[in-house]
Amino acid sequence: MGKIKLNVLGLSYSQTQTGAYALVLSEENGDRRIPIIIGGVEAQSIAIQLEELDPPRPLTHDLFKSFAEAFAVNVVEVNIYKLEEGIFYAELICEKGSTRIRIDSRTSDAVAIALRFKCPIFTTDEIIEKAGIVLSIEGEAQEPEITATMSDVELEDKSESGEFSTYSISQLKELLNETIRNEDYEKASLIRDELDKREK
Repeated sequence: MGKIKLNVLGLSYSQTQTGAYALVLSEENGDRRIPIIIGGVEAQSIAIQLEELDPPRPLTHDLFKSFAEAFAVNVVEVNIYKLEEGIFYAELICEKGSTRIRIDSRTSDAVAIALRFKCPIFTTDEIIEKAGIVLSIEGEAQEPEITATMSDVELEDKSESGEFSTYSISQLKELLNETIRNEDYEKASLIRDELDKREK
């Protein structure tokens, strides 16, 4: 059974489940994408890592990483190995010295952890054949718009209205620090986007 490497393409609102998100994984050497429905908490944890934000207190997946490192355990790989009745099954491949251990995981948690350990994510030919979609060049109306981060999707309308356009760069930096302290990561991500735009 061939292994196919996947990259995290982004997050978007789920068009099938209210309050959920679609985590979109893309085939590294191909044009197929796998959308996986995940919850808001996991989506936020993935978005924070994609945005390289530094939360003031560790989130659950950060705690997992610190705990693993404290006991010299390294996550070397994530495998999405089964798709059954619309549910993806994943496992963490962990190493401690010469010992290799497989730990069962929800796919959303596995991806959040993979991003923190900077380890590869794999799936099988069978799963990508069954669940993979190919978006046309124009993009298909029924497919979710792919975005770099959750905040881009959640706050798209605010961004277009230029919510932060009247702030100076120093005010934006101060506001960014405040939103991170308050753990309002979606807003922090939007402010960072505005800063990046100004500094280009």
